Amino acid sequence: MADVSCGKFRILSLDGGGAKGFYTLGVLHEVEAQAGRRLYEVFDLIYGTSTGSIIGAMLALGMSVEEIHRLYEEHVPKVMKPWLPGTKTAKLAALANTIFEDTKFEAVKTGVGVVATNWLNEKPMIFKSDAGQAHGRVATFVPGFGCTIADAVQASCSAYPFFKRKMVTTSSGDLIELGDGGFCANNPALYAVADATRAFKISETNIALLSIGVGVYPTPKSHFWNFGWWLGKLPSVKLLQKTLEINTQSMAQLHAVLFGKISSIRINQTFSQPEMATDLLEHDLVKLNKLRQRGRESFASFEHEISELLR
Repeated sequence: MADVSCGKFRILSLDGGGAKGFYTLGVLHEVEAQAGRRLYEVFDLIYGTSTGSIIGAMLALGMSVEEIHRLYEEHVPKVMKPWLPGTKTAKLAALANTIFEDTKFEAVKTGVGVVATNWLNEKPMIFKSDAGQAHGRVATFVPGFGCTIADAVQASCSAYPFFKRKMVTTSSGDLIELGDGGFCANNPALYAVADATRAFKISETNIALLSIGVGVYPTPKSHFWNFGWWLGKLPSVKLLQKTLEINTQSMAQLHAVLFGKISSIRINQTFSQPEMATDLLEHDLVKLNKLRQRGRESFASFEHEISELLR
């Protein structure tokens, strides 16, 4: 729970991007080392979309970045490699249930937000841990709408048509169909700042935001006999990828316009080298570990600013 009487209120925001979350883990490895403690002890609020929601939830439960990295190495290739959406979805569910089991949002050690999209009413549905984050209906607030963390992160990662959409049942008995949080906020920083300023009533000058993307890479070249080549030709898939990219950049620009007084750091380096070509469905561990290395290198460009944020 946020202590609005204290000084700096620190927010960690983690973008969506599928397997490219290895880049995020590279940045976080250095952030945790610089902080000298688990990141739930550093940040008052951790927001995540899609792969960022998985990482953010694990951080909020007290896990170290290295523990998360080991789980990603073991499970992400298994989730991303299958061709069929139904198989990918089943692998994702197995991953979420293995990591989180039946844990609910009451178990987190700091404020958290998991961004998903309500498919029916076309609005964001954000799973939150603290009644202080509510923007209304505080009296009936239930952490995570009564859902498990496993269900919430599956919903946040349901990037249709790569994955099937996720059905959840809330504590009030509502059955809701959810899609990937990237449809409404692939970069969830603006939603996190809204919680801090509007719900927790924290002054912009007391907020420090660290927003981490997944990197920007060249499009990988595939061959006509590869399923991924045909999948990439579908207009719906092209539109999804472009939507996520535009959403990420537009949310960053809106943040700068609306909350210019907030001390913020955005890490999301662009790579143009052909060998860095990848996408959200990457399952080659050699390539994924290159992304992690690039994340660690990206941290170096902001080391001084992050040191100030963590102080």
